[in-house]
Parts: sequence; structure tokens; C-alpha cells
Amino acid sequence: MAFAQQNLRPIQGAVATVGVSDRVNFLRKTYAHLGVALIAFAAITAGMMRFATETSLRFSQWAFRGQLNWLLILVLFMIVGVVAQRLARSETSRGLQYLGLGVAVTAEAFLLQPLLWYVIVRFGNPAAFVAGAEGGLGEGGNMILQAAVITMAIFVGLTATVFVTKKDFSFMRGILSIGTFAVIGVILAAMLFGFSLGAVFCGAVILLMAGYILYQTSLVMSYFPPTAHVAASLMLFSTIATLFWYVLQFIISMRER
Repeated sequence: MAFAQQNLRPIQGAVATVGVSDRVNFLRKTYAHLGVALIAFAAITAGMMRFATETSLRFSQWAFRGQLNWLLILVLFMIVGVVAQRLARSETSRGLQYLGLGVAVTAEAFLLQPLLWYVIVRFGNPAAFVAGAEGGLGEGGNMILQAAVITMAIFVGLTATVFVTKKDFSFMRGILSIGTFAVIGVILAAMLFGFSLGAVFCGAVILLMAGYILYQTSLVMSYFPPTAHVAASLMLFSTIATLFWYVLQFIISMRER
């Protein structure tokens, strides 16, 4: 009995203990990188509008010159996430991983410009905003803030659900893949036949992104290798950025009714 009790004691440096420690360290690094990426995303987005106004406006004007251009922005938004994710998953170079994260943050901040300018022009005072006057954002500023708060509330709530319940949502991969192809199909159909993507479509994509948060959080908790924190943070960042895009689009659609 004494021998059995001695074997039940935790062994210092045991593999199981190291595994748990590595996973906790991995989670800390992942969400720390995610936080930095989100702050950089907000800073670059605002900085482009404030300090590279002419470039931002020209790109935004091009985006709204025709529905085909605008739908192309939607496609590019998704492609950037895929390409950056492949870079971030590089197992040979940590530099490529950070390059992927940097590319995603910068490119998605750039692609977000037309939507933000639309909100400012439609619901704010663009001349006052460009001049740096107070109140230039107007109602548009409140809408952007609402979209940011709703996005983070969804992300934090669903992330907490996975961490608290410890339920494995990795089974959702097939469902989410089908949903993603369906969304891309609708966007391509809108490009071909010229119909608008309204609030119902935005709501469907929001639900899809919510599913991705559950699925990806499960991957981060249990399946990602402990050295892949950059790839994990990029994966989550891309989903949050896409979620914010469609939450803001949904708010705009509801506001314009």
C-alpha cells in the first residue's frame, strides 16, 4: 500500500505536467498576440483615415464605383485571411509567421476603409472629420462603436463558453466549410446577377462567424501545437475582423430601413 501511495504522488518534471504548463503558456501567448493584433488593427485603420486620407478616399471611391468593385472587396477580404494564414502556419520560419500576421492586420485594415468612409459620409460629417473637428463622426461614430462592442461581446461570450464548458466543438468543421462555400456562392451570384446583400445575409454570416469562434477556440484549447501561437492568434484575428465587418454591415442595413 505504501508503494502504491508513493506512485500516486506528482512527479516533478513529468510529461503530463509539462504538457499542461506548455498549453497554458501557449494560450497566454496566443491571446496576448491576438490583443496586440486587434490594437494594431484599430490603430492602422484609424491612422489610414486620418494621415493617409487621400489614398484611403481614392480607394474607397473606387470600391463604391460599381457593385462589382464592392463585391470584389468582400472576396479580397476573405482571400487575405487565407493567404496570411498559410504564411503564419510556416513551420520553418518564425519570421514568416509574423509576416503573415502583419499582412493580415494591415491588409484587412486597408480593405475596411470603404465601409468606414461609407458610414462617415452617410451618417456623419466627412468634411469635419477630415479637418479634425469635433463631432465629425456623428452618428456614424456611434454605429462603429456599437459594432466593435457587439463583436467583442460575441467573441468573449463564445470563448468563455468553450473554456468554461470544455466542450469540444471541432466536430463543426464540416458544417462551417459548407456554410463558407454557401456564403462565397451567394457573393459570386450577387456579382453575376447584380442583387444586393442585405441584413439577412449579414445575419447569416454573423452566425457563421460565431460558429467559427466556437470551432477555432476548441482547436486552440486542445489541438494546436504549443509553438503555433502566432498561427492561432491570426486565425482568431481573421474571424474577429470578418465578424466586425458583417456586424457593422448589419447595423447599417437596419439603420437604413
